Amino acid sequence: MKKITFHFSKVSTDCYFGARFSQLKKLTDPKKTVLVTDEHVYKAHAPLFKRWNCIVLRAGEDYKVQATVDALLEQLILMGVDRQFTLVGVGGGVVTDLTGYAASIYMRGIRCGFVPTSLLAMVDASLGGKNGVDIGLYKNLAGTIRQPSFLLFDVDLLSSLPLKEWRNGFAEIIKHASLFDRKLFKELGKNDLVTYRKNSVLLQALIKKNVLIKLKLVVKDEFESGERRLLNFGHTLGHALEKQYEISHGEAISIGMTVAAQLSEQLCGFSQRELLVSLLHNYGLPTYASYNAKKVLKVLAMDKKKSGNAVHYILLKDIARPVQERISFNKLEKLITSLS
Repeated sequence: MKKITFHFSKVSTDCYFGARFSQLKKLTDPKKTVLVTDEHVYKAHAPLFKRWNCIVLRAGEDYKVQATVDALLEQLILMGVDRQFTLVGVGGGVVTDLTGYAASIYMRGIRCGFVPTSLLAMVDASLGGKNGVDIGLYKNLAGTIRQPSFLLFDVDLLSSLPLKEWRNGFAEIIKHASLFDRKLFKELGKNDLVTYRKNSVLLQALIKKNVLIKLKLVVKDEFESGERRLLNFGHTLGHALEKQYEISHGEAISIGMTVAAQLSEQLCGFSQRELLVSLLHNYGLPTYASYNAKKVLKVLAMDKKKSGNAVHYILLKDIARPVQERISFNKLEKLITSLS
C-alpha cells in the first residue's frame, strides 16, 4: 500500500491507497481499537471483523441522529474504552460521520480512523473531517470538524456494493470534475460506470485522484471559511431535497447540480449545462425533477452556508471554473420557483 500524508492545523491524516483491510492491524492495535460498522457492512464482510472489538449500528441515514451517538457512547463506556483507544469507522458516510463525531466528543476526544466501504465514502464522505448528525429535516446541523488519523482504501470492499450506491459515488466524482478538473471531466465522458467497476486499476486511480482533489482543498481551508465552500456545488438545494423526499445523497446532489447549472447559465453565462446534465444521466443519475419549491426553500433557509438573509451558492462560469455567488433568499426563491 502507498501512503500519502496530509497536514492539517492540529493533526496529520495518513491515506493508504491500494491497501487491504488485513493491513489495518498495522495502523492500530486490535486490543486497543473498537471498529464501528453497520448491519449491512457487517453482514457483507463478517469474516473481516473477527478478532476485533466491534459495535454494529442500525444502517441508514434515518439513524444518523444524536440518539445513535448517545447509544454508541454508552457502548464504549460498557466496553471500558479509555483515551488510549482508537475508534475506527468501517462503512459508508453515515458510519464515518457517526464514528468521527463520537470519537471527537468521547472523553473530549480519542484517536479515530476510517475504512470507507462505499464509493461515496471513499471519494467524499469520509474525507475532510466533517462529522455530525442530522436534526429533523436538517442535514449535519450538529457536529464537529476533526480530522481522522488515517484512512485505509480497499477497493475489494466495494464488491458487495449495489448499483445504486455506485451511482451515489459518481455524483460526487462528477462534482469534483465539474469544479476542478477538466481532464477528469473528459475522462468520465469517455468511460462509464461499468468500465470503472470492471477495471480495478482504473478505479483505484479514480479514487486516489478524487481524494487528492478534496483533501488538497481542505488543507487550504479546513474550517470552510473560503475555498472549501466550493465543494458545496449541488449540495445547497440537494441537501434540502434529500431530507424532504427521502432520496439518496447522490440522487439529491445530482438534481442539485442540475439546478446549479441552470442558475449558472442564468447568472454566470455558463454554456455547458447540457454537457453536465448528459454526463450525470450517463452515470444513471437523475437530473431535472419536480419538487415543492416552498417546502425545499424552508429547509434551505436553515442551511449552514447561509449568511444573514443570503446564501453562498456555488455556481460555474465554465467546467473547472467555479464561483461563489451570494444570493439573497428573496432572489433565490424567485429563481428556484421558476425552475421547479
